[in-house]
Amino acid sequence: MLQQMRSASKLIFILMAISFVVGFLLLETSGILNSSAVTTSTAVAEVNGTDILYSTWQQQVNQAAEQERQRRGRALNGDEMRQLEQRVLDDMINNVLLEQEYKRRGITVTDRELQQAAEYSPPPALMQAPELQTNGQFDIEKYRRYRNSALARQSGLNLYLEQYYRDAIRRQKLFDQIATGAYITDERLWNAWRDQNDSARVTFVSFTADRIPDAKVSVSDDELKAYIKDHEKELTRPGRAVVSIVTIPRTVTAADTAAALAKANQLRAEIVSGSQKFEDVARAESSDTASGSQGGDLGKGVRGRFVADFEKAAYALQAGQISQPVKTQFGYHLIKVDSRKGDTLSLRHILVPIQQRDSAARETDRLADRLGAIAAGKTNPAAFDSAARTLGLQIVKDTIVEGQPALLHGTYVPDVSAWAFKGAHAGETGDLVDADDAYYLARLDSIDHGGTPTAETAGPEIRGIVLARKKLDLLVPQADSFAKAAAKTSLEDAAKPLGLIAYQSPMFNRNSNVPGLGRFNEAIGAAFGLPLNTVSAPIRTDDAVVVLRVDARKEADRAAFDAQKVAQRGQILDLLRRQRIQDFVQNLRAEAKVVDNRKKIDQATRRSET
Repeated sequence: MLQQMRSASKLIFILMAISFVVGFLLLETSGILNSSAVTTSTAVAEVNGTDILYSTWQQQVNQAAEQERQRRGRALNGDEMRQLEQRVLDDMINNVLLEQEYKRRGITVTDRELQQAAEYSPPPALMQAPELQTNGQFDIEKYRRYRNSALARQSGLNLYLEQYYRDAIRRQKLFDQIATGAYITDERLWNAWRDQNDSARVTFVSFTADRIPDAKVSVSDDELKAYIKDHEKELTRPGRAVVSIVTIPRTVTAADTAAALAKANQLRAEIVSGSQKFEDVARAESSDTASGSQGGDLGKGVRGRFVADFEKAAYALQAGQISQPVKTQFGYHLIKVDSRKGDTLSLRHILVPIQQRDSAARETDRLADRLGAIAAGKTNPAAFDSAARTLGLQIVKDTIVEGQPALLHGTYVPDVSAWAFKGAHAGETGDLVDADDAYYLARLDSIDHGGTPTAETAGPEIRGIVLARKKLDLLVPQADSFAKAAAKTSLEDAAKPLGLIAYQSPMFNRNSNVPGLGRFNEAIGAAFGLPLNTVSAPIRTDDAVVVLRVDARKEADRAAFDAQKVAQRGQILDLLRRQRIQDFVQNLRAEAKVVDNRKKIDQATRRSET
C-alpha cells in the first residue's frame, strides 16, 4: 500500500512543485509582471488596506483552472474563466477578512491543538483516499501509519496538515464564538409554528399608482438623489454592452446524423463481438472526454441525473447490458450498466457527436479563416462591416450584461461577454470564437461600465419608482375615505361607485405570497391582527394602498406544536447558528473597504500592448 502511495504522492508533489515554478516563471518571463501595467508588487485588490498580489491571485486562478480542466475534460472558455477568477478573488478577500478578524479577537492555535487534530480528525480529502480505506471505509490506523511514514515526511504532508488545521481550527473557534449563545425560547418556537400554520382569508381593495396620471405628479432631482442614497446597494448595477455578432454555423445535415448513427452502431458491434472492451472504446472514441478518460464512467446514482431520453434507455437495461444507440441533444450514446440496485445505477457511456462531415467542415473552416483574416482583432469598426458584406453574413446586435454570458436568440455564445468587459474598447472587434455549434465574431459597439446611478444618469425605471411612491402617498387620503365608507356598508358596496373590485384571497399563512397583496408586508400582518369582519384602515405597501376585511381565520394546533417542539428546536437552532455565521461573514464583507483593481489593470495592460 505504501509503495502505491509513494508513487502517487511523488508524482502529485512533483507536479505541484513544477506547476508552481513554471507558473511563476511564466509570469516573470511572459512580460506580464514586468509590463507597465503589472509588476511583482501590483495588487489585484486591497482589503482594508491589505494587498492581494496579482501574482498570487493568478497562481491560484491557474491552479483552480487546471483542476476544472481535469474535472471537465476540456479547457475553460472565456466566460467560465471569468467566473472562476471572480470566485477565486472572492475566496481570497474572505480569507483576508477572516485573518484580520482572528488577529482582532486574539484567536490562535496551540501546537497541542494541531497535534490532536492531525491525529484524530483527518482532512476529508485524505479520508476519501482509496489507499487509506479498508472494505470501503476510512481506516484511521492506515492513516496514522502513513502520517508517521518517511514518505509523509518527504512529501511535506505534515506541513500541509499544519497549514490546513491552523486555518480550520481558527475558523471553527471564530464561528463558535459567533454562534455561541444562540437560543430560541418556547415563545419564539410557537410563533414560528404559527407563522406556518395559522391561516386567514381576506377580501381586499387595492388603490394602485395607475389611478393617478403621471402628469399630476413630478419628481425633483433632490427626491431622486434621496431615493438613490437610501437604495444605493440595490441600485448598483453591472456593466452593459451592445455588441454586433456574425455567425458561421456548423450546419448539420441528415447525412451527418446518419454518419454519426453508423459510427455508433459500428462501435457497438466491436464491443458486443468482444474485439474491443467498452472502457477502451470510451477512452479512444467518446466525445465526452471527462468520462471518456475514466472509461466512460458516469458514477453511481439514482434517477434525475440525466436528460429524459438517456435516463429512459439506461433504466431499461439490466446489469452488463449495452444499449442500442440512444439519441439526445448531445449526439448518440452507447450506455452500459455496470450494476443496478433498485433505482441506483452505476453506468458508463460513449458519446458520438452529430457533427459536420469532413468536406462540409473544411468549407466552414475556410469561410471562418477568411472572416478572421479580414476583421478579427481589428480596431477599425468598418472592417467588421466589410467582412460581413464580403462573406454575405448577417450582423445581429445583442445587449450583454457583465458577469453573464452572451445569448444570441437563446443560443450561448462563448467568450464574447468575458472579452467585452475585460478592457475592450468601443469599435474594437474580438478574436474569432471557435465553438461546437458555430464560429462567432463580435464587435463591441458601446459599453456602459455600470455602478451606482446619479440623479443625472438615473433612467426612466428609477424615476418611475419614485413617481409611483409619490402617487401611493397621494392615494392614502382616498383610501381612508373609502375605508370609512366601507365600514358603514361593506367593501363590496363601497368599491362599486369608484370602479374598484373587491378581491377575495384563498386561505394563506404568514409566509405566503398572496396574489394582489404580496408577501411579508403590512397587509399580510393585518390579516392576522384585525378582528374578524372588521374593515381595516388604509395599509401602505410597496405596490399599493390596501383596505381589507378578514373573512376567516384558523389558528394553529397547540397539541401538534407540542408533539414536535423538540425536533423543531433542533432544526431552528441549527439554522440560526448557520445564519449567524453567514450574516457575520456577509457583514464583514459589507463593512470592509475592498478595492478591486482588475478593470484598471486590464485597461492599462491593453494600453501597454498598443
